[in-house]
Amino acid sequence: MPPEDRRAREKMEVQELILSAARDLFVREGYEAVSMRKIAEAIDYTPAALYVHFRDKAELMQEICRRDFGALTAETLKLANVEDPLARIYMMGATYIRFGIEHTNQYRLMFMTPHPVEVPIPEEELKKMNDPDQDGYAFFRATVQQALERGMMRMSVEDLELVTQTFWAAVHGVTAIEITHSNDPWLNLAPRERRIETMLDVALRGMLKDPGHLETVKARLREEGLL
Repeated sequence: MPPEDRRAREKMEVQELILSAARDLFVREGYEAVSMRKIAEAIDYTPAALYVHFRDKAELMQEICRRDFGALTAETLKLANVEDPLARIYMMGATYIRFGIEHTNQYRLMFMTPHPVEVPIPEEELKKMNDPDQDGYAFFRATVQQALERGMMRMSVEDLELVTQTFWAAVHGVTAIEITHSNDPWLNLAPRERRIETMLDVALRGMLKDPGHLETVKARLREEGLL
């Protein structure tokens, strides 16, 4: 391996180490309580070494958010070719939950930790806002809009934000309970996959004009190996 390639790889590895430590500390202690010195101590680095890679704590937080939200968006956009908006909504819900379960620290910081107001959203990220090809929330909202415009739901297009955010709240609830209480001895949780499927069924059936259409969609997804 050429020296410049090796140095680039080593730089990336150090950045990943710093980001992972910072993410963990932000989740456990809160953004305000964490300093660059504390992050450095967690990985046995000097604070000066961190500043080689990141200007300050805010830039660190921005990079974590860029990567983590980008990863979730990338998983979501894989469903762009699913033609039926109802099938897409169902699969997006399942994808969202599984992302959170498989990336618990990322999910905690993204959706279960207050974001510091003093950390601005970078200009290049703001440009993605409301673009369904780059913004995961915008892509989901556009999918819900398609279902509303095709008359699949009891609500009207004027309820777009309400429907989108209600379904988001439902999938977030399942994800958050799995992350925080999956090993709680006080609870006898039903099997995870049963809880996920039941929540998706209940949330969608309550919104559909024809609840039976959901079973047709699920059967087709199973035939295609997507469920």
